[in-house]
Amino acid sequence: MDLPMSLLEMGCSGRFELITHPLPGQPLPPQSTLPHGLPPTSLNLETEVEKQFLRDPAWLPVHDKDFAFQKFLKYRKINVDSLLNCTPSPLHSGLSVVRDPTTGMLLDFTEVLLENTGLSAKNSLSLQRHPGPPSESLRGSNTNYPFLPGGMEELTLDQIKMKSELEEEIDFENDLLRVPPGLKAGMDFTDKDPKIAKAEVNLMSLLSTVEDITGLQLEAEEKEEVKESEDAPKLPRTNSLEDLGIKDAASSSSPPDKRKEEKSKPKENTEENKKWAIPVNITSPCDDFYKRIPNPAFKWPFELDVFQKQAVLRLEAHDSVFVAAHTSAGKTVVAEYAIALSQKHMTRTIYTSPIKALSNQKFRDFKNTFGDVGLLTGDVQLSPESSCLIMTTEILRSMLYNGSEVIRDLEWVIFDEVHYINDAERGVVWEEVLIMLPDHVSIILLSATVPNALEFSEWIGRIKKRHIYVISTLKRPVPLEHYLYTGNSTKTQKEMFLLVDASFIEAVSHRGSCNAQANMLNHLDRAVWLTLLHFLSQRQQTPVVAFTFSRTRCDENARSLDSMDLTTSVEKAEIHSFFQKSLTRLRGGDRQLPQILLMRDLLKRGIAVHHSGILPILKEVIEMLFSRGLVKVLFATETFAMGVNMPARTVVFDSIRKHDGTGFRNLLPGEYIQMAGRAGRRGLDATGTVIILCKAGVHEMADLHAMMLGKPTVLQSQFRLTYTMILNLLRVEALHVTDMMRRSFSESHRDTQAHEKRISQLKQMLSSMPSVDTEGQLSDLLPYYHTVTELKKTTETLQHAILESVNGLKALSVGRVIVVNNQQHLNALGVILQVSNDSVNRTFTALIICEKGNEEGKGNDNAALPHLYNTSLFIPEGSCSHTVQKLKLRDISGITVKTLKVIPERIIDNYNKRQQPRFRLDPPGQAISTATQELLRLAEANPSGIATLDPVNDLQLKSIDVVEASMRLRVLQDSLRDFNCIHSPMFAEQFARTKERMSLQEELDRLLFLVSDQSLTLLPEYHQRIKVLQSLQYIDSGGAVQLKGRVACQISSHELLLTELLFENVLSPLAPEESAALLSCLVFTQNTQVEPHITNTLQEGINQVLTVAQRIGELQRECGIPQTAEEFVGQFKFGLTEVVYCWARGMPFAEIAQLTDVQEGTVVRCIQRLDEVLKEVRQAARIVGDSVLGSKMEKASLAIRRDIVFTASLYTH
Repeated sequence: MDLPMSLLEMGCSGRFELITHPLPGQPLPPQSTLPHGLPPTSLNLETEVEKQFLRDPAWLPVHDKDFAFQKFLKYRKINVDSLLNCTPSPLHSGLSVVRDPTTGMLLDFTEVLLENTGLSAKNSLSLQRHPGPPSESLRGSNTNYPFLPGGMEELTLDQIKMKSELEEEIDFENDLLRVPPGLKAGMDFTDKDPKIAKAEVNLMSLLSTVEDITGLQLEAEEKEEVKESEDAPKLPRTNSLEDLGIKDAASSSSPPDKRKEEKSKPKENTEENKKWAIPVNITSPCDDFYKRIPNPAFKWPFELDVFQKQAVLRLEAHDSVFVAAHTSAGKTVVAEYAIALSQKHMTRTIYTSPIKALSNQKFRDFKNTFGDVGLLTGDVQLSPESSCLIMTTEILRSMLYNGSEVIRDLEWVIFDEVHYINDAERGVVWEEVLIMLPDHVSIILLSATVPNALEFSEWIGRIKKRHIYVISTLKRPVPLEHYLYTGNSTKTQKEMFLLVDASFIEAVSHRGSCNAQANMLNHLDRAVWLTLLHFLSQRQQTPVVAFTFSRTRCDENARSLDSMDLTTSVEKAEIHSFFQKSLTRLRGGDRQLPQILLMRDLLKRGIAVHHSGILPILKEVIEMLFSRGLVKVLFATETFAMGVNMPARTVVFDSIRKHDGTGFRNLLPGEYIQMAGRAGRRGLDATGTVIILCKAGVHEMADLHAMMLGKPTVLQSQFRLTYTMILNLLRVEALHVTDMMRRSFSESHRDTQAHEKRISQLKQMLSSMPSVDTEGQLSDLLPYYHTVTELKKTTETLQHAILESVNGLKALSVGRVIVVNNQQHLNALGVILQVSNDSVNRTFTALIICEKGNEEGKGNDNAALPHLYNTSLFIPEGSCSHTVQKLKLRDISGITVKTLKVIPERIIDNYNKRQQPRFRLDPPGQAISTATQELLRLAEANPSGIATLDPVNDLQLKSIDVVEASMRLRVLQDSLRDFNCIHSPMFAEQFARTKERMSLQEELDRLLFLVSDQSLTLLPEYHQRIKVLQSLQYIDSGGAVQLKGRVACQISSHELLLTELLFENVLSPLAPEESAALLSCLVFTQNTQVEPHITNTLQEGINQVLTVAQRIGELQRECGIPQTAEEFVGQFKFGLTEVVYCWARGMPFAEIAQLTDVQEGTVVRCIQRLDEVLKEVRQAARIVGDSVLGSKMEKASLAIRRDIVFTASLYTH
């Protein structure tokens, strides 16, 4: 007989109770008092499946009366509550076990409060927050907060206390704020006839007790802080814990004197706290490397160089490093060690590179070395869960802004080719990433040699508050030899001229005749290449990379070598089979593209071309064949030298001039070094050969020297504000755009720490100074001080304007009488004798009258009365003497209306003669005494001041500044007479005090300004951009990001235009292929000669895009951004609309290439980037809730993702 019984488990202690009268009609599961019930026993699969798939309202069609569903529609339970589904709030407490300390027996459970349970990716920057949903773990989401960037200070106790003091003064009855920020309406606090309660409690008394309590707590905390700070310095000072261990290990094996040095080093650093960048000495060998790292995380088959060992030691200590070395010096070793370390530590590494092709290559290399490697680029995502991720910098930036979960496990970020930060277009991305990286991530920077590595590292160290170890080496593993090759006469086609002066002269003599034959250049060009390459292949100097700075020249040069064959039959077979195998992934028609056939023909003879116009898959084939040594001659543009690690034996420069978008210029030393550095393969060649072709005459030696021996380009900040950056930071209340600007490399000269120190010093000095007496007669002392200072300033600016003007300098000619004021003379008259020709530091030789005995300028104390603005001229008290001096512009305080006839040569000669000891006592010559008498007469005639040339009327300076200044000057001079304080007997002493005090105050104000955000160079532009965003309603007046702003955050380039197009529904009426064609204007940047033929709807679309762009451009202009509307509209080019339209409609690539004069490689690259734009628009449409547009973008994306444009990279398979 079945008894209805059930068990109830009491807690987790294992006690059960029997329940005998359960609810009728219910099965009897075991029950529990625990909040979530017991763990489920075996589920009935059948009912589960039925419940999940057949009865779940989400699965069942409501309208489709298909017979199969009839049976289940009856059971379909409508569950209204499911619409109100809300994720359970996090538990604020958990259970912890109490055990018997001796036996370990379970005694009891206690409830413990959990901290930080309310933190989530939507409201906190902390690493303590809960992880988001798995779908967002990789890229994050644009509603997430980023993690707190390293080096951004959290509030200190003092700041929190300051806030609480402000908060105490709330008056709970009057002046209450009504409307919260961001809301339209608020609360009404006026009294509505309150019902009087019986017992009144005085709220204020309660509040005051609460305040006492909080005050006590704060004091207690403060005391603790003080205690901690007293305890802290007792530890030995070092930069990290590992240092202690390593240093002891090292010092035990090193001699005692060295140990002292090592101990004292970190101490200095922490005390000064100034130098964040620490240069590492790599001259002495690193002997105890294997003792210090007995079992390294990664072993190489070769012995490491000193700089590599030093870098590895720093990585083991978990420090950040900056390694600057020439290409092929082996910087990759550092990256490899970091990846191996993070695999050992079970953390992750991100390796970023500036170029997609480089990412693909690194992926292949690291995949072969480590295996566990993933790749993230705009269009590819391979094994994103790996411990080492390779990506472009842009993707890392968006992961940081979107709070990706990958950042939690990150140990290293490796920035390769950091000198790319100089790139005007994309350099800002590196700076953003460096600023946004959290504290726990260490940074490895790899760069070509740069002169200011220390300064750059100092900047990173300062914003991240951690030491950066700078390791730079100029050593090349394979030294280079630079030659000139002329090869036009039979005599010289077999020789190269090593760049030494003697042979350089010889080269000039051979080549001198060439200038006449410039018209034969093309034919000659071909001849030079043929002879040079024959010569090099005879001397076994292949493979050769020939750098040519134009794509068409690359192609022409390669085609001109049609008679040349550099490969053996074995090599031909190998090339053929590799080529065919690589092209198997292309569709039949695509294999017959003219570019592919042409390249196949060239490759078989060992010749190839590499530039941005070549199809990506062909480029990869060429790179792989080149690295195997099967391509003997490669004509390449500059991009080949950018990181693609493919050294050759010889590098040839077709010319040393290139076009940089604005005009032709010589190569910069940095570019030359980067390209020439491709010569010489480590372990294969003893030296690398660099050859510069001289076609139209030999280059100037000075140019060559500047290029070969010049300093490489310094790293410069390309930081600029972008709308995406501003919106991304406005989303998060805790981060401000000004923080980002303050930390940018362009503001790295702001040494805030030193300023802060000086500010506190100044404040102390000011507080300790005696106060100024401003009673009675001295009551107008301060206004007097300000008037005098302004007078001085105005006079100086006027002088400056006069002396820089043409008329002013004309007036300062020989014989002009001037008023001189400097250390030695006070308002002394002088006459000009000579004017120097040097326009930068112009000097005037003048004869000046002075006291007898003061010719040398001993102790004329004109500082005694600096406070009196004095125009009265100097009249000697005793007999009048004279001196001849060279004056700077600043010494001349007035140009008088008078001129004297002087004979300058005689005066100067006579004066110089009397400077010699034996003629010292001679009387002055006739010319001098006449001039001196004249000057003295003038001074005595006008004792209170002599008429000077008026800048506006006499010198005809009509600029507004000058006119205003001269008017202001008159007003100030008149006002001086009305002050009383001058007559006070205490005046001089008090004025000196005031002056001292005010100069300190001025310095303090200046420093306070420098430390504040007001002095940021980009601040005005930031306000202009905010104005643009507000008028377009991306943010509201309070700076909160609105829907449009949320959409624009999704989009990486041209965010304003795309968002406007979305919200104005420009894309909705278009078919998928038309919208793809229209958006191609965002990614295509070249000019084309061919007019595209397009449909009418597309033409309308283009016109709409241009109107929107015009509108944005004009709005920006109104808000003060310097770019004109024409420039803004001009960056959108519609040359590829027809191509993309036909491609999306399925036309084969061979026919598309016929439609335009743009090269195939560029077309492919554009369509690939267009796919990324379409993805962004799809995301944006999802945010707006426009599902139609979203699916349309998906269709467009599918339509263009086909055939040769989207063949997977050879490196990734």
